[in-house]
Amino acid sequence: MASALAHKRIALAEGRQIEELVRLLEKEEVVCQRYPMMSILDAPDSASVSGWNARLIAGEFSLLIVLTGEGLRRLHEAAQRDSRADELVAALGRIPILIRGPKPMQVLRTFGLSAWKTATTPTTAGVIDSLRDEPLVGRSVGVQLYSESNPSLTDFLTGAGAKVACVSPYIYAPATDGSRVVELVDSMAGGNTDVLIFTSSPQIDRLMEVVAEYHLEDRLKVGLAKTRVAAVGPVVADTLRGLGIRVDVLPEVGFQMKNLVVHIRRSFETQ
Repeated sequence: MASALAHKRIALAEGRQIEELVRLLEKEEVVCQRYPMMSILDAPDSASVSGWNARLIAGEFSLLIVLTGEGLRRLHEAAQRDSRADELVAALGRIPILIRGPKPMQVLRTFGLSAWKTATTPTTAGVIDSLRDEPLVGRSVGVQLYSESNPSLTDFLTGAGAKVACVSPYIYAPATDGSRVVELVDSMAGGNTDVLIFTSSPQIDRLMEVVAEYHLEDRLKVGLAKTRVAAVGPVVADTLRGLGIRVDVLPEVGFQMKNLVVHIRRSFETQ
């Protein structure tokens, strides 16, 4: 029996784990429309990443908060370049690690490690909620960020008496010129795209940046009315809703690519 997704046209605002997502969709006989919006690059200040790793290796932190699997991978790659990868993994094995969601857990498992605790929900609010009953006064907490700052989290930690040391091991950069994003908006408005998938908030930011640059607000509105929008998790969904964009598909738990595809398929099975 053919999948409910067979021959559906699904647009991917490319980013992390894109090849995994394409492979899963192609198993469902999906026609993948790839629109590269963002690329992920190492942080330009490599010295600050190496310095943060050195502090972790030296045992300066008593708690580590990891927000993304990509960030943990980049920290390990930085340690490899510094010939300190084994020391980093050993340090990770000695410290309690709070992770935001399943992707950091996947990376930890490749090192033969596990997390001390997973956030109640894979959001900053979930991380904070998981720490409310923990004694933080005087503790030195290492925090891996996925953007330049996360004031909600760092303000909570410092307000609870912790000493916070943050690191941002990667940055997002536009991966294409605006014309490809215009093609995506035109495809949606023309009824030629069935689903649009977002896997990170910077992809949404890039879409809206190009829409504003080319004055495509009305055309995007037409396209969104004809296209289902899928978000990999609540952070992405909240970004979309904050812009007034309807979210049609959002996994309740298990915010991974495989589960996202399952929920997209179910949305067509139950229509």
